[in-house]
Amino acid sequence: MKFFLISLGCPKNLTNSEEFSARLLAHGHQLVFTPQEADTVIINTCGFISSAVKEGTAEIRHALELKRQGVIKRVAVTGCMVDRYREQMAKDFPEADTVFSIAAQDHVEDLIGQDGLFLESLANALYIPEYKMTLTATHTAYLKIADGCNYRCAYCTIPFIRGAYRSKPMEQIVQEARLLTQNGVKEISLIAQDTTSYGIDLYKKPSLTDLLKKLLKIRGLGRLRIMYAYPNLVTQELADLMAGEEQIFHYLDIPLQHIADPVLKNMNRQCDGKKIKDTLDMLKKTVPDISLRTNFIVGFPQETQKDFNELKKFVREYEFDNMGVFEYFREKGTPAYEMKQIPAAVKHQRARELEETQSRVIDKINKRLVGAEMEVIADGADFGRTYKDAPDIDGKVTFTKPVPPGCIFYGRVVAAQGYEREIEPLKIIKK
Repeated sequence: MKFFLISLGCPKNLTNSEEFSARLLAHGHQLVFTPQEADTVIINTCGFISSAVKEGTAEIRHALELKRQGVIKRVAVTGCMVDRYREQMAKDFPEADTVFSIAAQDHVEDLIGQDGLFLESLANALYIPEYKMTLTATHTAYLKIADGCNYRCAYCTIPFIRGAYRSKPMEQIVQEARLLTQNGVKEISLIAQDTTSYGIDLYKKPSLTDLLKKLLKIRGLGRLRIMYAYPNLVTQELADLMAGEEQIFHYLDIPLQHIADPVLKNMNRQCDGKKIKDTLDMLKKTVPDISLRTNFIVGFPQETQKDFNELKKFVREYEFDNMGVFEYFREKGTPAYEMKQIPAAVKHQRARELEETQSRVIDKINKRLVGAEMEVIADGADFGRTYKDAPDIDGKVTFTKPVPPGCIFYGRVVAAQGYEREIEPLKIIKK
């Protein structure tokens, strides 16, 4: 079978695509790069929010149209949409040949040629995949250290889709990271629904710093990047380790969602505004050059103008290097669905205002950036990212002269406008 893969959603979903695609390759199937070359189109969907469901629906319908035209023979659908809507998926897309849940991806080679709906329960444990490939550039990779979530944020569908929090055993993560390093990967991004809860199920306490210390012993390791940290579990110990180890990028993705206590309480977030500010102050004091990325939700039910003004002030004061702004999506099955909703026009306006606030913050950051020297990773000969930028999520930079693709080097910022920056390469650190 020749298959064309469409992987939607977050990096965590991409790691699932990498694992089941590798299984198919190991069993003699072939990955191709256009639908016209394929027998089967496989769509790994995201089902987190309504906009993701719309995107997945559009991709499924497009694939089914290709099937009706005779361009392809089969359509297979998997991922979060399947786990969220289950039997409804077969009813909504009766022409789809194979519809299978996330758990069923573990034996995709047995069912990809079968017709029907294949729903299985998620395993109670998470282990290193039997087969693994990367669908990213050869010098960078995502390494999933855990899956699922034990929090019950009022807006979120993830616990119902991905199940309870399950950590991958530490020695297996080290083994996977060692293999990635041996295969030329120089930037490993650690991912989970919440990386800072790592180990709470296996070792009865959050153990991210213990894991990092073991990973740092890998010979030839490039750089580690920490994604998806939960604010109330970002500790002084973690900050100290980041400050003392050059192999950990001074970057932290820490989704905060809001700062106003009434909104955080309605969201059922496990921290208040003071805890968030104390954590950020601690990080900036311990790691002065730390780059912080975050996300905020505006227009959450019962968010007042006062709450929103507090959020804007917070964004101005704390100057995040990268920031995502999302209007609240009302999702069935979540507690927030039943709360009193804010008009769409108000949500749109607040999103625009917060984005404008962040734009002015970036202008201030850019004035300080020009002339600064920092680590850069080359995604190509003349473009890449600074340590401040995660792959596929944050900004990109261009170079004044070419460097070997995939290398890590020191560079000087010579120009900065918005999220577009120009870097003068100075010294290669790791080819």
